[in-house]
Amino acid sequence: MAVPRGKRILMRGNEAIVRAALDAGCRAFFGYPITPQNQIPDEFARHMPEEGGVFLQAESELAAINMVYGAAAAGVRAMTASSSPGVSLKQEGISYLAEAELPCVVVNIMRGGSGLGNIAPSQSDYFQAVKGGGHGDYHTLVFAGWSVQEMYDLTRQAFEIADRYRSPVLILGDAMLGQMMEPVVLPEEVVDPAKLPRKPWATDGATGRKRNIINSLYINAPDLERVNLRIQARYDDAAKHETRYQTESCDDAELAVVAYGTAARVAVSAIEQARERGMKAGLFRPISLFPFPMKEIAALAERVKRILVVELSLGQMVEDVERAVAGRCPVHFLGRTGGIIITPAEVLAEIEGLGVEAKA
Repeated sequence: MAVPRGKRILMRGNEAIVRAALDAGCRAFFGYPITPQNQIPDEFARHMPEEGGVFLQAESELAAINMVYGAAAAGVRAMTASSSPGVSLKQEGISYLAEAELPCVVVNIMRGGSGLGNIAPSQSDYFQAVKGGGHGDYHTLVFAGWSVQEMYDLTRQAFEIADRYRSPVLILGDAMLGQMMEPVVLPEEVVDPAKLPRKPWATDGATGRKRNIINSLYINAPDLERVNLRIQARYDDAAKHETRYQTESCDDAELAVVAYGTAARVAVSAIEQARERGMKAGLFRPISLFPFPMKEIAALAERVKRILVVELSLGQMVEDVERAVAGRCPVHFLGRTGGIIITPAEVLAEIEGLGVEAKA
């Protein structure tokens, strides 16, 4: 199907994720239905055959992530997607992928939890996303957009980043971003999978070379430590080159709101209203959640009098903000849970209540 490019078209966030993956040369998707990400496998089922790729609805989330392992090991750009409980089921496989140094993309369109919870927007999977989620000394590289355009851009970039660092990359969204429709501009250029650089480590059936072995089992402890340190060095390199964030009205801000994704969209409205009332508030929006913009938030804390962290959770990212701030200024928290979206009025009231008293 021809896709309009170079002009604004309306797309849902979930649809933009699929188009981005196809444009990035992804030719293998394995998933299992769960709301509110169901448009993702639906769109892949419709369009992946047109691209000559593989779509397979697995029998479970566990099966899906292990199918990604197999495709990634063969050198194919592969991905899976799910929502909160489904991503929990994938954690063992993600740990295997990370230790086997296999690039892939995982999308989590978060919903209210814990447990089965509900299908409303939430950000309560932050810990799971940025702290590893499964067993072992690994992380996933994590990126979170706040618009449909950014969900396209970050998903497309995720495949390049995954290949660069031989690591799973997680795109973190929520039910709001997945279901909402906004204008998106698709670039003219798309990736031809046949022209991607060959992966010399892949188990692709090549002859005339030493055989490749993909594994996450290292019985000898020094061997396992050596692999873990090699992977950690890639995370350190990613922190230098992949840390991403956006600021608005922070140059003269006395109070900075730190928020990502849907919460950041809400915060922007509150900050605009605060500015209209003479309060110098600004927004710091992390885009990369791992690597987290530690140095940049530390520098922000040197300039502002207070920081307010706004999340659709009971407080998860706030811990990383506090670690970055390291006592340079007071850090406050405002959150809602259970799938309730915080309102601009609530954020504005919190800004007004905090004021801009002298820096502690």
